[in-house]
Amino acid sequence: MTTDLPARMLRLLSLLQTRREWSGTELAERLGVTGRTIRRDIDRLRDLGYPVEGTTGHAGGYRLASGTAMPPLILGDDEAIAIAVALRTAAGHLTGMEETSLRALAKLEQVLPARLRTKVAAVQQTTATIGWETRGPRADPELLGSLAAACRDHETVTFDYTTRHGTCASRRVEPHHLIASGGLWYLLAHDTDKEDWRIYRLDRITNPAPTRHHFIPRPVPGDDPAAYVADKIATAPTRHRAIATVHAPAETVRRRTWALASRIRPRDEATCTVDCSGNLLPGIAQTLAALDADYTLDADPEVIAYLHQAAVRMQHATTP
Repeated sequence: MTTDLPARMLRLLSLLQTRREWSGTELAERLGVTGRTIRRDIDRLRDLGYPVEGTTGHAGGYRLASGTAMPPLILGDDEAIAIAVALRTAAGHLTGMEETSLRALAKLEQVLPARLRTKVAAVQQTTATIGWETRGPRADPELLGSLAAACRDHETVTFDYTTRHGTCASRRVEPHHLIASGGLWYLLAHDTDKEDWRIYRLDRITNPAPTRHHFIPRPVPGDDPAAYVADKIATAPTRHRAIATVHAPAETVRRRTWALASRIRPRDEATCTVDCSGNLLPGIAQTLAALDADYTLDADPEVIAYLHQAAVRMQHATTP
């Protein structure tokens, strides 16, 4: 045994945890040792209970398989801090995850070295989340996990889906990606019955079931799942129409408003149009107020009426 063996073993384990598969040559180059040494170190990890599998192929390789128990994770300083921040702040839109995330954060803090423990403890003690809307829809973490696994394993799933009109029907889809936007989670999938891409809100999905039928992944239109979903959300039918022609450059407006980028279109260097249409009148008013520029509005009568009422209320509120 060499004096640097423990450090090398930890480094090897860390590498195996960062990627699906490594070749023996890559591992040897990363650690500055021979392929024979790598093989011996892999055997040592196996003796310690880590399920390291050998893979076949042109050169062969290694991967850390799923075991019956979760092995200790080897985290760098920045990785540990990133996980702590994610646990503390990212569960706000998952049902019942606040307490679970804090328990996981406490476990992480317990096993960290002293130099990191104080930093992670500071994150936990000084970070709070503002709940702007506690009654909004939240995704079920079990559903999120099962759909994520189906996306990863390319497995067809079935579920019941309730549309925005309140009708419910069964779906059979090939799940590809999960997209988070504005506090909501969306599943981007290829519907096998309709032979087309569809987007499903997770809070409207019930009774998911795997089929054990695997599919070959399809290329997403535009090769950008997030952009595709954003464009579909922006062009989805809405209850109230409101199009503003804004006397400001499109890039300036993008920085000022929460409107989706695909809803902001430049007309020339000094003006642009912003599609503020939506299902809720207060949301339309908030988007228009955030423009912070002169604009003309082409909108449905109920939108105009609501804005006039809001203006009267504000005027009364500011009148001595």
